[in-house]
Amino acid sequence: MRHRKDETCVTPFRFALTLLTTGGLLIMAATAVIVPHADAASQQTQQNPPTGTTTATPPPPDTSRPRRTQQQTPPAQTTPAPAGQTPASPATAPQSSTPKLQTSPNSGDAAPQSPDASQGQEVDPDDVIKVDSSLINLNVRVIDRMNRPVDDVRQEDFRVLENGVPQKIEYFSREEVPIQYGLVIDNSGSLRSQINQVIDAGKSIVNSNKPGDEAFLVRFIDSSKIELKQDFTADKNLLTDALDELYVEGGATAVIDAVYVSAERAAEYKKGNDLNDRRRRALILITDGEDRNSQYKQDQLFARLREEDVQIYVIGFVNELEKESGFIRKSKREKSVDLLNRLAKETGGRAFFPTTLKELPDIANEITRDMRTQYVISYNPTNKARDGSFRAIRVAINDAPGKDKRIAVTRTGYNAPRGGVAPPTFSPSPSSATPSSGAPTPATPPATRSTSATRP
Repeated sequence: MRHRKDETCVTPFRFALTLLTTGGLLIMAATAVIVPHADAASQQTQQNPPTGTTTATPPPPDTSRPRRTQQQTPPAQTTPAPAGQTPASPATAPQSSTPKLQTSPNSGDAAPQSPDASQGQEVDPDDVIKVDSSLINLNVRVIDRMNRPVDDVRQEDFRVLENGVPQKIEYFSREEVPIQYGLVIDNSGSLRSQINQVIDAGKSIVNSNKPGDEAFLVRFIDSSKIELKQDFTADKNLLTDALDELYVEGGATAVIDAVYVSAERAAEYKKGNDLNDRRRRALILITDGEDRNSQYKQDQLFARLREEDVQIYVIGFVNELEKESGFIRKSKREKSVDLLNRLAKETGGRAFFPTTLKELPDIANEITRDMRTQYVISYNPTNKARDGSFRAIRVAINDAPGKDKRIAVTRTGYNAPRGGVAPPTFSPSPSSATPSSGAPTPATPPATRSTSATRP
């Protein structure tokens, strides 16, 4: 009886549990059926809204202009060009090109040649015409053992040798002639501590200019930044203003490239009429001499300098360069000194290596004095071959009783022309030659070899 009673009590409990389980399953089934229908009804309502209801529709995408993405590079910004100038093209990747002088906006134009210089001289029909084709002109400095200038040397005291062969002097003068020179100033970081004194030294040189003198100013950093700050001018104010605009910036110094293009500018200015061309051309280079990034090589530079009669004066700030050398390697200072000394020696100039900035004013005075205290000598080479070979030049001075040793300084040589015939020019008449007494008569130095011909 007890067993049946327990069984009767358990049966209602099991029945209730069964009902609960069945009811849960029915609810879940109903939910699965109702929810999809509700979603479908909602979608239908959105597609077909009831009357009187408005729905915001998103605008279609704008395909009339490109969409900017994160990868898109914004266009390069350009600075508007000044009035009257062509706008600069967008910047492009740097490309290797031949170094050249970059003209600054305020550099000005070189003074035009006078009409007389381009038209030549009027010739009398009865005059004898001398056609010159190969005279060599030399600017010669004469100094004593103390490096002081000597200005009383006579023509008969000079001897000129080309490749060791004596040459006959055709023209001689010690008159003061106009000077055309360029100030070529290193503005790289290595001259940061000296730049103010360098500017002052440049002004001292400019202020010593005399009537007829002209100068230009070049600022250089690397091969891509050789700037003509002021072109040839006789206006001292323009030159000093350009000097005041110099500033230092970083870059791999290109000394050789700067000298190359500056020498071209000095040599080509007002060149072309040898009859009137008595100008003395020079460069004054101020740098530490460490060439780090020139495109021209030293051999190319000196080959070019042999073709141009341009003297180079150097002020070299080399003291801050490394002076430690290896077993077979020269130090940076040694390399710089060698380059600067060679520039001066081969062109008949002079090199200065100041140890303090206080020396700069005296150096500036010596350079201007040297450029003016010079002799002009011309000779007709005995070697007529037009083979392009290098001809070494040496100018000697005979010893004079009771006088100190005198030393002549001029360029070391020149490259002979190669092939072709030089254009004819008119030489001075015989009456303009220097008297045999040695007293110089102002005259124009002939530029080339003379051959006589009578004009019909």
